[in-house]
Order: sequence, then structure tokens, then C-alpha cells
Amino acid sequence: MINKQSIWFVTLFSLILVLSIYYVTLNDSSLQNILNNEEPTSSETVSVNVNESSLLVSLRVEEEKNVLEQMDNYQSILLDSTKTSEEKNNAFNSLMSLSQKKSDEEKVEKMIKEKFQLDSFVKIKNDTISIVVAQEKQDSTLANKILRETKNLFSTEKYVTVKFQKA
Repeated sequence: MINKQSIWFVTLFSLILVLSIYYVTLNDSSLQNILNNEEPTSSETVSVNVNESSLLVSLRVEEEKNVLEQMDNYQSILLDSTKTSEEKNNAFNSLMSLSQKKSDEEKVEKMIKEKFQLDSFVKIKNDTISIVVAQEKQDSTLANKILRETKNLFSTEKYVTVKFQKA
């Protein structure tokens, strides 16, 4: 059964996710202005330093948009009083699996960053893990190492693909 505590958890998780995306997209001067309660001045120049590939950023933004839409859909089912308890349980389970999938994606990205010092984008769909690595040179031995390390993270059999894109 779904209780109020679970609904509040999902709601707060969604809020934290949205706020963290907003915080990450702010530049340092805007953040300082917010913290100091200052109004931005027109004479300030805005500089954007992009460390990650624009392809990876666009993939992440698109995936975050899809995840947020799915979460909103599941939350509306949870909060709808006309839905049956079975529908609410299915929505709650789907929401939890979505959260687990996101956690697994972040775990794989972190592993790639730590072991190979590469920026990457990971998408998990069912038993398929798609990895996009920001590197111009395609290296089959590196791809095989990433495949092996990724498969070692999971107890079940996964189909892993690695794709190299220009940074």
C-alpha cells in the first residue's frame, strides 16, 4: 500500500532533483548574486566554461526531461483519488524502478570517470546499457575495458554498448 510518507518522499525527491539541475546550470556570478541578495547588473559579462562535450550535455538534458515527465505522470497517478490501489502500487513501483535506474546510470558514469578519466553518458533501458564516451579517438581496447568493468558492476547479465563521440 502507498502511504503519505511514500508520497512525500517521492515529491521531495522530485523537488531536489529539479533544484539540483537548476543549481548546476547557474554560473558562479549568478549564484553569488543570489546568495548576497543582489540584483544582476547589465555591465556584468556572462562567461560560460563548458568542460563537457555539448553532445553529452544535450543527451543528459533530454534524458532528464524524459525522467521528469515520467515522474510527474507517476506522481499524478499516486495523488489521484479515483485510481485504484493496484494502479497506485504499480505507479509507485515504476517510480522506484526509475529511481534505481537513475542510480545505476550514475554509478556507471562515476566508475568510468574514476577508472578511465573520461566523461560519459549512460542510458539504461531494460537489460541494455548504452554508453557514450566523449573522446575523438575510437579505441577498441578501451571499449573492451569499459565493457568488462560495467558488466562487473551488475549481478545480472546486461548487454553493453560503447560509442565514442567527438568531445
